[in-house]
Amino acid sequence: MAKNKTLIVIAGPTAIGKTALAITLAQHFTTEIISADSRQFFKEMSIGTAKPHADELAAAKHHFIDSHSINTFFSTGDFEKQALGLLDEIFTRHDLAIMVGGSGLYLDAVTKGLDELPDTDMEIRSQLNKLFETEGLEPIKAQLEAADPEYYAKVDQANTQRLIRGLEFFLSTGKKVSSFFTNSRKERSFNIIKIGLNMERPLLYERINHRVDIMLQEGLLEEVESLKDYRELNALKTVGYAELFDYLDGTISYEVAVDKIKQNTRRFAKRQLTWFRRDTQIHWFSPDQPAEVINFIEESIKT
Repeated sequence: MAKNKTLIVIAGPTAIGKTALAITLAQHFTTEIISADSRQFFKEMSIGTAKPHADELAAAKHHFIDSHSINTFFSTGDFEKQALGLLDEIFTRHDLAIMVGGSGLYLDAVTKGLDELPDTDMEIRSQLNKLFETEGLEPIKAQLEAADPEYYAKVDQANTQRLIRGLEFFLSTGKKVSSFFTNSRKERSFNIIKIGLNMERPLLYERINHRVDIMLQEGLLEEVESLKDYRELNALKTVGYAELFDYLDGTISYEVAVDKIKQNTRRFAKRQLTWFRRDTQIHWFSPDQPAEVINFIEESIKT
């Protein structure tokens, strides 16, 4: 594949309008969209993941929406391999492709590549999973912070799977998983243009709160209730699902659950922005500037 092919990456916090921009660009450049949202892969999770609606999916060809079941283990490495294979295919039909999402690790997997990690001991993983089931996340977090403070500082504190993985790696190899983060960029056979979306914080938070209200109107509680038998799966330890599971358990009121969803989504958006701001290759725009984004892409392709 020649370097005359280009991947347009659209990054940014939740609820900012990435899907709308991706569809606008896909229609303008007559191409296809790859979703890099780590929860929209799962066919059982639709409302709470703000999955594109039927009319949006019909407006442009999307990939990695409803592509997997929550019962399927689908790692970042799996996504890297499958997305690169899909890009090879898309680039036989189009000169440009679009990848959109708020999952920084998944976007980085495709644009930069992942570091190869040695295998770990499955028995240790099993022991740590049992520890989590009996004593919760706190002892795992405490051990990981002591063993690998660099990784602990970076990892999403709510992501059980990544916390266990970090400790599992140290206990299996005696080495810190952070010591393998070389940040060495893998060479890609296509050009990459990164677009970031941002807006004033109060306006973003207003959009987040409104989106949560819309999700609840669309039936988020019913969706969560239908998935309660699977609540221990990592995919469902997600904002919007976890809080409503607590409500269904009777441990918090509905009003408190809704407030927590809004608060935790705002915190999640803040973490997303912190991640993306570290990437100096991202060119930032407001979501109400699609024409400016198109002009920037067209100029970038020419040079």
